[in-house]
Amino acid sequence: MIGALNALVDLVEADASADVDAAGLARTHGTTEYHLRRMFSALAGVPLSEYVRRRRMTLAAAELVSGDASILDVAVRHGYGSVEAFGRAFRAVHGIGPAQARRDGGPLRTQPTLRFRLSVEGSVPMDVTVTTLPALVLAGHAARVPLIHEGVNPHIQQHIAAIPAEEHARLKALSSAEPAGILAVTGDIEPDAPEGTTLTYLHGVAVSADDEVPEDLDVLRVDEGSWAVFSASGPFPETLQTLWAATATEWFPSNPWRLRPGPSIVRYLEFTGSHASCELWLAVEPA
Repeated sequence: MIGALNALVDLVEADASADVDAAGLARTHGTTEYHLRRMFSALAGVPLSEYVRRRRMTLAAAELVSGDASILDVAVRHGYGSVEAFGRAFRAVHGIGPAQARRDGGPLRTQPTLRFRLSVEGSVPMDVTVTTLPALVLAGHAARVPLIHEGVNPHIQQHIAAIPAEEHARLKALSSAEPAGILAVTGDIEPDAPEGTTLTYLHGVAVSADDEVPEDLDVLRVDEGSWAVFSASGPFPETLQTLWAATATEWFPSNPWRLRPGPSIVRYLEFTGSHASCELWLAVEPA
């Protein structure tokens, strides 16, 4: 995977104007575009699409400051069909327009070329179980919320707080499949979506695909397949977010599994104050 990620970076550097063929590169390296983008985002801390934009604007800024090419020529060279579109992208990265950058020389933000390296980690064992589940239905109450990488998501908190206590009891009674109990489900999101992207959050339970689900509940149908189940215990939400990152930095690079499209499921085993014991369920397939 490290080789595939560095090859992806080289592809970005090879042609600043071309669309990055992540799917083709993934096939060449025996993996999937979904897994490649998820791993890039998790390890780099930035989605591939945003990294490409930042690198293009870094190179474009250098050309504007040091060269004599027109703004239109620089825009076209970096894949933009108009000065207006280029200007919007340039300003989003640097905070100033191309003309000001040429005139004043900055201030400019630089995105260095990434390089992934393998480091020896794993000093703390990870509790992981790989299991296969039949097709199931996730049923509950869904809401569209923005993606937030760190800290508590207040939009999710508000959604859960609006669900009456008796409804939580009804949902628990409906649970008839693994993972059992009340679940926090996120889905309907691209593998390398940037922070702020809208996703579907479902607060609910897992039921058998053959069970009848009350019509007033939202449902998310999940195909049969394998799941990697990671266990963690500690301060919430820091422990869960650290666990998510560790799956990319430690577990996937050293195990013959890769992510497949599917929702992410969190099952809370115990929740006391700001401390939680939970399981993170990720849909996987053999690498």
